[in-house]
Amino acid sequence: QDCLRLKLLPNLKKEGIHIFEYAHLEDEDKTAANRYFSETVFPTLTPLAFDPGRPFPHISNLSLNLAVLIRDSQGVEHFARVKVPDSLPQLVNITSLQEVRKDAKKDSKKEAKKDAKKDSITKPKPPKPLHFVWLEQLIIHNLQSLFPGMEILEAHPFHVTRDADSAIQQLEAGDLLESVEEGVWQRRFADVVRLEVNHNMPAEILEILLKNLELDREDVYKMTGPLALNRLKHLGSIDRSDLKDKPFAPCVVASLQPQEEGEDIFSAIRRQDILLHHPFDSFQPVVAFLQKAAKDPAVLAIKVTLYRVGRNAPVVEALLEAIDNGKQVAVLVELKARFDEESNIEWARKLEREGVHVVYGLMNLKVHCKTALVVRQEKDRIRRYVHLSTGNYNSLTSQLYTDVGLLTCDEAIGEDCTDLFNYLTGYSAKVEYRKLLVAPVNLRDRFEQLIRREIDHHKKDGHGHLIFKMNALVDRRMIQLLYEASQAGVQVDLLVRGICCLRPGIPGVSENIRVTSVVGRFLEHSRIFYFHNGEKEEVYLGSADMMPRNLNRRVELAFPVQDPKLVRHLRDEILATYLNEVVKARHMNSDGVYTRDSRHTHRREQNSQELFLKQSAQRSSS
Repeated sequence: QDCLRLKLLPNLKKEGIHIFEYAHLEDEDKTAANRYFSETVFPTLTPLAFDPGRPFPHISNLSLNLAVLIRDSQGVEHFARVKVPDSLPQLVNITSLQEVRKDAKKDSKKEAKKDAKKDSITKPKPPKPLHFVWLEQLIIHNLQSLFPGMEILEAHPFHVTRDADSAIQQLEAGDLLESVEEGVWQRRFADVVRLEVNHNMPAEILEILLKNLELDREDVYKMTGPLALNRLKHLGSIDRSDLKDKPFAPCVVASLQPQEEGEDIFSAIRRQDILLHHPFDSFQPVVAFLQKAAKDPAVLAIKVTLYRVGRNAPVVEALLEAIDNGKQVAVLVELKARFDEESNIEWARKLEREGVHVVYGLMNLKVHCKTALVVRQEKDRIRRYVHLSTGNYNSLTSQLYTDVGLLTCDEAIGEDCTDLFNYLTGYSAKVEYRKLLVAPVNLRDRFEQLIRREIDHHKKDGHGHLIFKMNALVDRRMIQLLYEASQAGVQVDLLVRGICCLRPGIPGVSENIRVTSVVGRFLEHSRIFYFHNGEKEEVYLGSADMMPRNLNRRVELAFPVQDPKLVRHLRDEILATYLNEVVKARHMNSDGVYTRDSRHTHRREQNSQELFLKQSAQRSSS
């Protein structure tokens, strides 16, 4: 609310974008807004009464509503609820409404007239000021049309949040698919855990809401200003490219370019391991990898794990094409990916209908690893091609999240992936993998060994260095081990975007640890783990954060980057860039408070994501 009031609204106003209170609108604006209400908003509204004959209405999760108090002709007061329709723009563009009406009134003769100055060179006009009003305020000032013959006494917005955790009793579940479907359905009726209201809501109306939503006063959050500020996303539709991030086109890495006529993506992978840094490197090669596998007569089998694929899923379409072409296709669709359950259920059913071997997940374990395995017949041998990633097989989020993926045909990694899929689709108690680290099997133990190895190296040569990049650091054992590394003198650089339960800079405990959070245009999602290892550097990429749920209760993967060139690229061009971030970096102090980089006021500030975009553009043009 402070950000909106003190920063966003004043800056929008400077750019000619005004979000008005309804009461502060000019008469002309009110007329246009009221006409829009009558023609468009009014037909979508459904007032719901609350009385002995009509029970308190169900309030859907994350919905914005109006609590309305009215008085009838007998002087009796009544309560009603009006839901603010989320199918309509939440910010009503009054300027646009007026322009549409003016255009409609244009005289057809004048419309046909040619402007003599049409071809003259004119300077670009400054953008027209835009006037907006919140939809709920427009509804409040037109409530009389919903309750004719009644006196409107009060009307106040409220916003409800329900518990999103759907507990699935897996041990009792006969069918995981049906259980997840049931859980998703029940989520709509889960307990309300938060009620947001304005400060000026009367106590009597608040009491009605508390009683019927079964809430305590501690669950009420009183705000000043509009509720549900995620609705500001509607401003993104304004045609003001000067106020938006510049669009970008990701590049295709040079190592994927064919060097000889007739080469395909399998030839490129055989030549060398290929590292992809999204969204700066295109995600299309990953889709092309599976599309090529679906069509290639030499491909025998494709196996993929799907966590969040989204509604538009070219990866799934490639798998469906593969089954049409007679390939053996096995897919693990994680149904328990929170808020993606419905989408994943739809894809799982579609894949099953087409004859794909579909597995829904493991009992009491969420499958969070991201890997695709392609088995190909090449002359007299079988070769495995593998894609491993820190991010999902989602063509949309691949443009919004930073992730790192690897394409390889390393024999040991391919064999490990085969063992992993046997674990996921069948019964396997394998505890040793050749190169992959798999949670909950060996990932935790192996990471602990690698940190202890770094401590030992530092005690011998004094050059211990760890760089870990992740979304969250919560696990107590890992934190304790990093404290031990700091106490031994190892330099520890942590790039933790979100929650970090480790405190750096405490004398005698963590003075050799630095914690940096980078939050920018793209969601930092990649997990990179660098070990100096006495000059024999090792880097692992993976799907797991340092959290108990990832290490103990999920199937996760960490995979090694073995090509020395790629290791140096990750160290010097990716991790080093993040560590030198200025514009979007916050550094944690020993008291847990984050502060901006002291260099932020300098002219030549480093913005890591912008730098990656520039480098991508340079590679595309070269």
